[in-house]
Amino acid sequence: MKITVLALLLLFALSSQPLLGSPEASPNQVLDTLGKNLRVDANYYIIPAKPFTICGFVSCFNISGAIALETTGDSCPLDVVVVKQNPGLPLRFMPVNNKKGVIRVSTDLNIIFTHDAYDSRCPQHSLVWKIDPFSKEETFVTTDGVLSKPGSHTIDNWFKIEKYEDAYKLVYCPNVCPSCNHVCNDIGIYVDKTREMHLALTNVPFKVKFQRTR
Repeated sequence: MKITVLALLLLFALSSQPLLGSPEASPNQVLDTLGKNLRVDANYYIIPAKPFTICGFVSCFNISGAIALETTGDSCPLDVVVVKQNPGLPLRFMPVNNKKGVIRVSTDLNIIFTHDAYDSRCPQHSLVWKIDPFSKEETFVTTDGVLSKPGSHTIDNWFKIEKYEDAYKLVYCPNVCPSCNHVCNDIGIYVDKTREMHLALTNVPFKVKFQRTR
């Protein structure tokens, strides 16, 4: 009897371990507001998971808008901001490996406004997101990044989507350059003196969903 029990315990322990050389499970796929998989060949709006209140230098106000390009800026490149009562601008997500055609959580990816978001104020700058470590007030999310080409020279251009409560959040914590030194932080909202709401590295994540364009 003792031998039988020991054998059963050993069999259970072995069955609970992954087989040597077996592939790891892929991260979960990111879903849009209709419950469908986010795809690299489709355009999306990034919208708040639900209306929320945010406070600036003087007062607080309710937000139910989306992601767009800076509205009050007069210098290039333009920052990425949250606009009120607005559908925002369409975007695409390009993972470091896009052969599968779907977007997964915890995966390095570029975020790019589509050509529909073209802004004549900065015609020579790309619409690819990147962080600006030289921002005067906070580390803002701006544009003029480089699409693909992972490495030390593009380390500021990579973001991730992570599951956050009943929705998602954007984070900056790239893995495309293991030898590079960089901070890891959530993407949240910073309200400047003009009440423009910039995306920036913060300790309070901006909870979002992804709505496919029509």
